[in-house]
Amino acid sequence: MLRKIRIVLASIFFIAITLMLLDFTGTLHRYFAWMAKIQFLPAVMALNVGVIILLVLLTLVLGRVYCSVICPLGIYQDIVSHLSSKRKGKKMRFTPSPELKWLRYGVWVLFIACLIIGLQPIVALLAPYSAWGRIVQSLFAPLYQWGNNLFAAISARADSYAFYPKEVWLRSIGTLIVAAVTLIVITVLAFKNGRTYCNTICPVGTTLSFFSRFSLLRPVINTEKCRDCHACEKKCKASAINIKEHSVDYSRCVDCFNCIEDCKFGAMRYTFAYGKKKKGTVKAEAPAQVAKATQDKDGSDPGRRAFLIGGAIATTSLALKAQDKKVDGGFADILPKVKPQRETPITPFGSKSVKDFYTRCTACQLCVSACPNNVLRPSTDLSRFMQPEMSYEKGYCRPECVKCSEVCPAGAIRKITAQEKTAHHVGLAKYYKDLCVVTTDKVDCGNCARHCPTGAIIMVKINPDAKNSLSIPAVDESRCIGCGACENLCPARPLSAIRVDGRQDHIIS
Repeated sequence: MLRKIRIVLASIFFIAITLMLLDFTGTLHRYFAWMAKIQFLPAVMALNVGVIILLVLLTLVLGRVYCSVICPLGIYQDIVSHLSSKRKGKKMRFTPSPELKWLRYGVWVLFIACLIIGLQPIVALLAPYSAWGRIVQSLFAPLYQWGNNLFAAISARADSYAFYPKEVWLRSIGTLIVAAVTLIVITVLAFKNGRTYCNTICPVGTTLSFFSRFSLLRPVINTEKCRDCHACEKKCKASAINIKEHSVDYSRCVDCFNCIEDCKFGAMRYTFAYGKKKKGTVKAEAPAQVAKATQDKDGSDPGRRAFLIGGAIATTSLALKAQDKKVDGGFADILPKVKPQRETPITPFGSKSVKDFYTRCTACQLCVSACPNNVLRPSTDLSRFMQPEMSYEKGYCRPECVKCSEVCPAGAIRKITAQEKTAHHVGLAKYYKDLCVVTTDKVDCGNCARHCPTGAIIMVKINPDAKNSLSIPAVDESRCIGCGACENLCPARPLSAIRVDGRQDHIIS
């Protein structure tokens, strides 16, 4: 029964989160955005203390159910592992293995260090929810969109507007490669060894493992009923059960409940077991034996030591960040627009500053999937690799759209209204006379001024004294918000004659 409940809940979370990352209409985000906000790393980056406490308490009471029910990457590994078990002779293929402490805690310390010093690309590379977001958005979304376009073509022939076509384009080849490699590695590991990634690489899994050791409810082995058949051991995808010692490693157990369902003798049960001296058994052992089993030769526990040191550093860092948050026509071919080199990247409306945005962003790509105007895309700059930035080759940021601020789970983009958006200045347009068609083709244009939603661009005569003088644009810095309408709609190719550069600190007028 417990296993069935877990499967139902995990299916709901996995399908809802994946569909939300695929959806480009913005419909599903309003219903399922909360599922992104209760993911562990986004909650930490948003300083969402309530969610963090809830997840810790959940682990202290029930064990690592987060990993098997809420985390989409963990659930994906369960799916792959289940499919692998369908092979002939592979149904019972797992064996108990020792905890790889040097790798597990080494990756965790690296993760914490990068989180503190601001190396967010490394943090995003290791975080499970961010990894799944990249996989879905880079690899699955194009297939989903092509399928939508097929239905759009069919419905158009039937004079129906139930579907509308969506442009499919490559936002970042670097992010695509990382997503593909991540998917391949995780799939191979899960296919062969189940939850290897969760219990050796994943920093969220390692963090929760510190608390799951002390969970109130745990799978335990009744030594009197156990017949040493090894069925539970051979089906434990976390390799956490050792029947020879009648033990369960609760730091790696993800509470999938497979062992309980598969035990024919009723020796495995999920019950209150806080205070048991030997992990996994009903029988009590001497405290000295437990200490000997969990400590190194020098009498110290490297996992606990790493957790205490890293936890103290991380807590201090987050406190400082919280403080900083307070103060702080024809038939000719049309050339495609080329992304210009910007001195300062443009971050979304609702972000506080460039620094604050890239410090908090987990690169989960949820805002990229939600953007209906093709403005947001993963950055190729190594200092902010895979984190979104704004660019205007495919569209511009329409004043009425605040989709990205509604879905960001990490607090990198604060929720704003369409009215508030017009008062946020995230960038400033700059005119390049040598590229303008007024200069190159000697014709009047004024496209940028006509389409500027804030009236920040006016056309002024090159020669005020000449009656038939051509006009060029002038930018009113106090009114320009950096939406990119001028850059996107400029007829100059391949570079626009008027381009937006980001502001390091956003201005709210």
